[in-house]
Amino acid sequence: MLINLLCGLLIMGLCLLLQSVIIVSALRYYVYRQTVMTTPSFWSSLIVINGVMVLLFIGNSAQVVIRAVLFLYLGEFSEFGQAVYHSAVNFATLGYGDIVMSAKYKLLGPLEAINGVLMIGMSTAALVVAFQDAIRKITEARNKILG
Repeated sequence: MLINLLCGLLIMGLCLLLQSVIIVSALRYYVYRQTVMTTPSFWSSLIVINGVMVLLFIGNSAQVVIRAVLFLYLGEFSEFGQAVYHSAVNFATLGYGDIVMSAKYKLLGPLEAINGVLMIGMSTAALVVAFQDAIRKITEARNKILG
């Protein structure tokens, strides 16, 4: 059980590092496109926000794949698709229970769920910051036009 805990925490640390890189990249993407949001156009801002969402989604999906590869390496699954499905269910905290890991590695599921809650929360926080800033910029641009 201690090996599972250490393995789970090691992967969680790797995922935290990946999430940090993705969030910084997403916010840099947002900042580098500030000139687009100095106009009162809702659509141009929407495109930039969608870019941020795509980057954050890629980061979360990469974490699911990292766990799936771990599950394959441990011999819990023989098919990549099944490992990814199980990992995604854990990461999203759905807990369907249609696929259950062996007793030997069962602890890795809840650890992934804890990781998923934290990482999705971080993604949500970054997205909210971008949304709030975009709305503020659109409002300022429209107020300049209206006088």
